[in-house]
Amino acid sequence: MTATRAELSGMMDVMLAAFDPIYGEAWNEQQLLSALMIPGTRYAIIDASGVIGPPTAAVETAGFYLTRQICDEEELLLIAVAPEYRRIGLASRLLRHLFSAATDRGTTRLFLEMRDDNPARHFYDSFGFHQVGLRKAYYRGADGNLRNALTLSASVGKTM
Repeated sequence: MTATRAELSGMMDVMLAAFDPIYGEAWNEQQLLSALMIPGTRYAIIDASGVIGPPTAAVETAGFYLTRQICDEEELLLIAVAPEYRRIGLASRLLRHLFSAATDRGTTRLFLEMRDDNPARHFYDSFGFHQVGLRKAYYRGADGNLRNALTLSASVGKTM
């Protein structure tokens, strides 16, 4: 799925603002472009008012998600909301959109990977994700500390 220059720029702006550099989780533009060229990769963009769709010149990108589907499984590669737009339900709206779109595509399970000390774990739990894997000392942050990676999964097709 190809992104427009405005979409790519908006996603990069959100990502750089949303991810703390100490964890090294933000992708660079080339990584994002490369992922978007892989078949089965999809994304959605949300603005501050909660509208999901392409950004306009007058509306700033507030958040986005990026997924990759293989057969009937889909992996949530990235989800981010800019700090100034947090706590107003945009991430929840994005995940509900993902569950709905994934259902329409025939996805039966969603997966994601995250560091185990990420406070977003409670958010994912509220959407029915549960831990299915653990990679010990998988991530190395900019601070040099190693952190475990958790693999989470959720069934698709349930009403959120």
